[in-house]
Order: sequence, then C-alpha cells, then structure tokens
Amino acid sequence: MKISSVDPFYFQMPDITSAADGTQDTLLVRIRTDTGYEGWGECDASPLVSLAVYCCPMSHGNIINIHTSLIGETLAEPSDVVRLSEKVLRNGLDIQQIQHAYSGAEIALWDIIGKKLNQPVYKLLAEMTDSSDTPHPKLPYASVLFGDTPEETYQISLDLQKRGYRAAKFGWGPMGKYGEENDIALVRAAREGMGPDTQIMIDAGVVWGTDYETAYKRAAAFAQFAPTWLEEPLAPDAIEAYNSLTEMNPAIPIAAGEGSNSFRMAEDVIVNGGIHYVQIDTGRIGGIMPSYQVCQLAEQHGIQYVNHTFKSHLSLAAALHVFATKPEFKLIEYPAAGSALSQQLVKEPFPVDKDGMIRVKELPGLGVDVVTEAIRQYLTPVHIQVADETVFQTAEL
Repeated sequence: MKISSVDPFYFQMPDITSAADGTQDTLLVRIRTDTGYEGWGECDASPLVSLAVYCCPMSHGNIINIHTSLIGETLAEPSDVVRLSEKVLRNGLDIQQIQHAYSGAEIALWDIIGKKLNQPVYKLLAEMTDSSDTPHPKLPYASVLFGDTPEETYQISLDLQKRGYRAAKFGWGPMGKYGEENDIALVRAAREGMGPDTQIMIDAGVVWGTDYETAYKRAAAFAQFAPTWLEEPLAPDAIEAYNSLTEMNPAIPIAAGEGSNSFRMAEDVIVNGGIHYVQIDTGRIGGIMPSYQVCQLAEQHGIQYVNHTFKSHLSLAAALHVFATKPEFKLIEYPAAGSALSQQLVKEPFPVDKDGMIRVKELPGLGVDVVTEAIRQYLTPVHIQVADETVFQTAEL
C-alpha cells in the first residue's frame, strides 16, 4: 500500500496560560493509505513549529519536509517504518525540530501497520527483536502539577488518594522558586495527602539548572518523605552536572530524560549522567522505535525505563506499547489532570483496573481511536503562504 496523505492538525484550548501544562494544545498527525488504512500520532512540542516541519519549502538536500519524504511511499511491514524514519531524518538533517515533529507521523505509521497486520504494536516490536511478546500490567502514577501552595498541594494529593491512585507525581509550579523551606513543605503536603503506603515522585522541573549541589541538598531534605525519585532537578543537557550529582550518591534516586529529542541524547544522560530512571517521551524523541531502543539500553545498564506522558491517551497508548512486554519496568506516567481537549481525544481512555493497574489493549495498532467530532471544537485552521504560493492548508478533519 502507498501513503496517500500526511496531515498535521493544530488543536488548542480557548485560553493558554504559562502553566507547565502540555495538554493546553497539541499537534496530531493523521496518515492515510490508498487502501483505506488510517493512523494517528501526537507530538509533544510547540505545535506550529512542528507543523512547519511538515510543509517548509525545500532549501537544499538536507532541508526536505516530512510530507515530501513520506507521500507516495510504500508501507507494508514494520521494517518500512524503520526505513521511512531513516529517510525522513536524513532528508531533514538540518531541520532542528525534525525528531519532535516526526514523532507524530512515526507513531501513526505504527498504528497503520498494526491495523494492516491485525496485531498490536507491542507484538510487532517483540517480533522485530526476537523478544517476549507477553504484556505485563503497569502501575500508573497520576501525573499532576504542584499546587501554588502546600495547602493546595495537599488537597490535590488527597483527591488523588481518594480516587484510588497508589502512586502520584507532583511537579513544577513553585518548586525551587521560594527557598528550601517551601520546597520541603510542598513535598510534605504531597506525602500527607497520598498517605504512607503509596509512592510519590517529585519533579523539580529543571529548576536548578546546573547547580547539582542544591539538587543534592534537596534530595537529602526530601528523603524523609520517601519519594521514589527526584526528577529533572537539572537542565536536560547538563550531563556533567548530572554526573556530579549522581556520583555524590544522593539520598533518593535521580530521574531524567524527558527532554531527549534523539536516541543519542538519551544515551548521553544514561551513560554519562549516571541517572537511575530514564524517562522518554515518544512524542519528542522521534516516535516508538527510538523509545524502544532507549528501553533496551536501560535494560543493558540496569536502570529503570519509564515513559514521559503529559498529553492525551493517544500518547499514552504509544508509550505503553514501547515497554508493555518488560516486566522489570513497572511504573507508567498516567495523565490525571489534563485539559478537556486531552481528555476527549480518544474514544475509550485507558482505565485503571480494580487492582490499580493499567494494561495494554489487545487491539490492532495502538488500540485507541481518535474522536474527531469531540475535539473538532478545538481545531485551529492554519494557512501558510509564501509569496503567492500556499504551502500549507489544514486538511478536512
């Protein structure tokens, strides 16, 4: 079958704020074939910047847009996804945001191949690597932002505990901005609301930049509340600082990696940064296959692989297929407080089962369906014109 259309769509909520909430807008990519198959993927990056990568006019042989690279190509088996990824990234060698943008298309290609072969994506990945195709349940940790105050954080945490979550991550917001005493109060509130028999994770939101000494001190201060990890205390590319921090043997494990927009960047923070948990976003790193390769690398280095997902359950589906067959990787980031756009995007979101776990869906492709009618109200039409030529016009949804 041939790829007949590659269509990015920009969606946004009516009001966008400066909160670190990636669900306020999104870029979805729909790919169709001449045989009637349709796949969807989601990017976790600035939507309009990513959209431009699908249609920017060719500058030279290293700046060729994603649409041009994919349209008319053959798509018949999993190896074609790998081949097309290599083509897209080579053609877009000098496009800075190529991996972020291409993530949505790559995920959509896997969705189509799974549907064509009547197999869930995780099985296709297992077949390609001669590994087990038995899926394992994951413990979802509710992923939320800190409240503006410790009191608000406590109420958020208590609500999650009442909803039955056995684990929750609190991040960004005021963390690191108002001194050590306030930071400790935020973490204390998160622990008190969730209770002693649950897991809590702390996401510092890169607030300390390269200051690994402050990160070390905060890890020591937070240890009394037994968090599972301290996430992204430093900037994504502060590899030497991460190495200095982890060599000091901090009181709690260090997690990072969500900012990785390539396999090499993730490899760097694992091998040279010494982190204990690597967190990968399929919507940033280039899609499902590079995420899977990082998962394999984590196995080799004896560290934990965890998804990063603060989008919709379309992104969650892509993330889950990556490590569904890995029993040693038990935690999954679960969007628990996203926008109406993110909550309405798929027909049947992943439920938290009675045992508190979530499971991959035994359905072809990603196993979720995008509900275009429900999200049509958030669609923002885009028209890009260069001189007298229209280089992009939003397609019919």
